[in-house]
Amino acid sequence: MEEANQTVVSEFIFQGLCASKELQIFLLLPFSTLYLLTVVGNLFVVILIIIDHHLHSPMYFLLANLSFIDFCLSSVTTPKLTTDLLKDNKTISFGGCMSQILCVHFFGGGEMVLLVTMAYDRYVAICRPLHYSSIMDRQKCIWLVLISWIIGFIHAMSQLILILELPFCGPKVIDSFFCDIPLVMKLACMNTDTLGIVINADSGVLATTCFILLLISYTYILLTVQLHSKDGSSKALSTCTSHVIVVVLFFGPCIFIYLWPVSITWVDK
Repeated sequence: MEEANQTVVSEFIFQGLCASKELQIFLLLPFSTLYLLTVVGNLFVVILIIIDHHLHSPMYFLLANLSFIDFCLSSVTTPKLTTDLLKDNKTISFGGCMSQILCVHFFGGGEMVLLVTMAYDRYVAICRPLHYSSIMDRQKCIWLVLISWIIGFIHAMSQLILILELPFCGPKVIDSFFCDIPLVMKLACMNTDTLGIVINADSGVLATTCFILLLISYTYILLTVQLHSKDGSSKALSTCTSHVIVVVLFFGPCIFIYLWPVSITWVDK
């Protein structure tokens, strides 16, 4: 009985994106290219903002941090995915799998909070321009970024601790290309329905709360600009459209996956 409660699985096996070997090889080039562009683009933004003194402002400071988080988040799973496209045996160690879970939720949670911080920065710049320099000073910007990282870390650790308590003693095939909590929980040698609700609630509440705060911020910005300018609607849209697109693309899948009550294979992937 004591052995049944211990983790005996030393590695997991990914099924990957698809079963066709030809399709996997075909996907190697676009995936590698997209990852390379992501890395180069984000690092270029970070370096440019650091070396150009004209870009040493709160908005660009937050943008540099966002680019760095994007670089880290994409580097958690994509390199492993691209190398696995060339392999028949797509394995990952237990420790590597837990590290993926920790990093995905750490950088993902941090990015959610950072996007809210950037929305607050835009709110102050557009709705309270005369007080912008005093409100968004250097010290406050640093604290806002630190808070984003801290919340992301707390969120990730809370998820990881719950997963590490699970016994893994048999099944080890993950129907995906990376380790994520809903998929790993399916392999536990116990009923995880209650734990799944707790974990999904944690992720879902964080994503939904940040998303609602972002919607409120951008709605207030749009209304404020519209009231104070003749062509306010078009100007507001031109200012916020790119931010809104990023928010929808980032938060939409997160909220759907972690709050949707039914497990669907293609959605998990």
